[in-house]
Amino acid sequence: METEAKPKEAESLGEDVEKGGAEATSHTDAGNSTTQDSNISNGDDTEDKETVDLKIIWNKNKYDLKIPVDSTGAKLKESIHSLTGLPPAMQKVMYKGLLPEDKTLREIKITNGAKIMVVGSTINDVLAVNTPKEVIQQEVKAEENKKEPLCRQKQHRKVLDKGKPDDIMPAIKGTKERLPTVPLSGMYNKSGGKVRLTFKLEQDQLWIGTKERTEKVPMGSIKNIVSEPIEGHEDYHMMAFQLGPTEASQYWVYWVPAQFVDAIKDTVLGKWQYF
Repeated sequence: METEAKPKEAESLGEDVEKGGAEATSHTDAGNSTTQDSNISNGDDTEDKETVDLKIIWNKNKYDLKIPVDSTGAKLKESIHSLTGLPPAMQKVMYKGLLPEDKTLREIKITNGAKIMVVGSTINDVLAVNTPKEVIQQEVKAEENKKEPLCRQKQHRKVLDKGKPDDIMPAIKGTKERLPTVPLSGMYNKSGGKVRLTFKLEQDQLWIGTKERTEKVPMGSIKNIVSEPIEGHEDYHMMAFQLGPTEASQYWVYWVPAQFVDAIKDTVLGKWQYF
């Protein structure tokens, strides 16, 4: 009977071993499961933040931008700066109105594919617009100096070759005088006919008189005046009044006394000469 009991004891021991092994395996699996859960949790902490894809529209150009949805309006401006070169301080960002800098894109309810309008000018654009008038005038004069003198151009030579009119008003080189109280007369126009200029300050008009008629031109409609000394007769100028938007509308007058040139420009273009 002792020999019969031994297998039962061994069998019992085997069952215990199997149970122990199963429990050990169970504990090991549980431990492995705990480790995986921990790794997943850590992974969630390091994943990329939720983003939105935006269309940035500025100066007729479109840019694609991906940005975290929890970024503020100020951060969006920095990203736009990186894309366009437009400084944040000079940006006006629009999305259903002016976009606030202190709120996040999530709070503003910006979603994927949203179009963001940007208004603003770069530093270079601002400087170009605000270039001093004097600098522009100097550049224009420099460009004019490169061209052939007006008095040598064929279209003007046919008038100048007639010579100085006999009844022209006397000229004084190197001086500046106010406009006379009488019309400037004895000059030629482009067709070679006689012309006189009368400055009607009280009516804000320039009267251009010829033998045939008198044109009463509002001074405010005259876009520009150009003049140049006549070679060999530098005490007289040739002068053009631009009556329309292009140079094709210039009305040329020849043999204008030099002492009145600045007064004519100042009077017509805005600097009034009172008498």
